[in-house]
Amino acid sequence: MRATELDYDLPAELVAQRPVEPRDAARMLVYDRATHGVRHRTVRELPAELDGHLVVVNDTRVVPARLPLRRGTGGEVELLLLERREDGVWEALARPSHGERLAPADTAAEGGSVELVERLGEGRWLVRPEGEPHGEVPLPPYIHESLDDPERYQTVYADVAGSAAAPTAGLHFSRGLLDRLDHVAVTLHVGLDTFRPLTSETLEEHALHGERYRVAPEAWAPIEAAERVLAVGTTTTRVLETVARGAPLEGRSELFVTPGFTFRRVDALLTNFHLPRTTLLALVMAFAGVEETRGLYALAVEERYRFYSFGDAMLVL
Repeated sequence: MRATELDYDLPAELVAQRPVEPRDAARMLVYDRATHGVRHRTVRELPAELDGHLVVVNDTRVVPARLPLRRGTGGEVELLLLERREDGVWEALARPSHGERLAPADTAAEGGSVELVERLGEGRWLVRPEGEPHGEVPLPPYIHESLDDPERYQTVYADVAGSAAAPTAGLHFSRGLLDRLDHVAVTLHVGLDTFRPLTSETLEEHALHGERYRVAPEAWAPIEAAERVLAVGTTTTRVLETVARGAPLEGRSELFVTPGFTFRRVDALLTNFHLPRTTLLALVMAFAGVEETRGLYALAVEERYRFYSFGDAMLVL
């Protein structure tokens, strides 16, 4: 599949800059794969759309991973911490990606020093922050407004720190909505693979680095036994489909879900509207159908749905 097949036109004003309040007031485009029916609802109405589904969420928590670096030459580089390694070392991405130009002297950052340990290429480094990360909330670059409350970029059930970005489908859940649903949590720490655009001309040429996940045995037992499972977000989907294929309950997922994929444990998907040319959009196309997804995105634009991290939701049944 060519990367150009993951393109679509989106008016700039439909890129959501702020989340809606309350969380579950976001709009929800519902698509029924069996009937090809489409409904326009709100996330608050999600329970009425489900039929005995077990809802599975990703309880990862975003770390304050955005570190502005003051270079010895006077230039500015931003480090985005991607994944904690051993001994306080993190994998980080230099943005803008002029990582090759960084030097060991470029170690000062707001909130403490940062040691550059090893260059990995493609703008990635191993770095050692001083103590725990004390940077800024790593909002995506297409969001140009700051948040009054950084917790608004966390899900209400965020628990296990380790992500460089939020599992955004979960941002729509209020505690009240969650209490109305039969649900369990798994963990996948969102890293480079989730938000990195395609760097090749085809999906098949795109390389994944993998992301850490964990599923507690007491969570997997009801997931495995459930008649129907709703995955909240693409990250949750990757965890469930990784373990459903015989992987251990803890490890790294390098599962690349593209059109033609056979889903073994996910029966319904709640997701946001994703950027073009991303693996996230490819996953949605794999679940809903390629042409069906294109039609749904065109309808969402026509109906003025809000797109991306702070945007509205789509439920595929």
